[in-house]
Amino acid sequence: MIQSLPKLITFDEFIEWLPETRRYELHEGTIVEMQPTGKHEDITAFLTQELTLEYTRMNLPYRIPPKALVKLKNKETGYNPDLLLIDRQYLQSEPLWEKKSTIINGESIPLVIEVVSTNWRDDYGYKLIDYEAMGICEYWIVDYLGIGGVRFIGQPKQPTLSIYQLVDGEYQVQQFREKELINKSLIFPELNLTAEQIFQAQK
Repeated sequence: MIQSLPKLITFDEFIEWLPETRRYELHEGTIVEMQPTGKHEDITAFLTQELTLEYTRMNLPYRIPPKALVKLKNKETGYNPDLLLIDRQYLQSEPLWEKKSTIINGESIPLVIEVVSTNWRDDYGYKLIDYEAMGICEYWIVDYLGIGGVRFIGQPKQPTLSIYQLVDGEYQVQQFREKELINKSLIFPELNLTAEQIFQAQK
């Protein structure tokens, strides 16, 4: 799914090079090409649709920009999450937003979602640590294939939705499988979806 290019570059160089498709991330100065599968894209589109309906119904100042980047402070790293929920009230405090559609402050991001493919170590490892350090309130890992490490999703492995929530600066996790209702989100407490509906990308 991922191919890495060898040359180390800065985030500014990366943003200047970045093609319009934005199917790339920068990991510690290394450009990483993202090649999601059709199922991966279907789940991402389904969640985008459902959460857009939810924040619109709740009259919240949120948006889901499909190509925005998350830049880590003091690191040459920029992620392009599968789903990035931003709070428009905080965009005036984002110095890179207007020209580079890039977010650097955790308070601007109520929720970030990664849909797991073969790069599960990034989602459960680097990104989990980095999103926590940024202070992003909620982070979902949608492991629809059940391929994450046993230490993350247990044994036997099965499709798992992990919801990490920031508590006293650290992520605490709750997990959902099969027909369990996703009712523990702090951002969308009235969301009426099961884990299975998300994994199958249909209601």
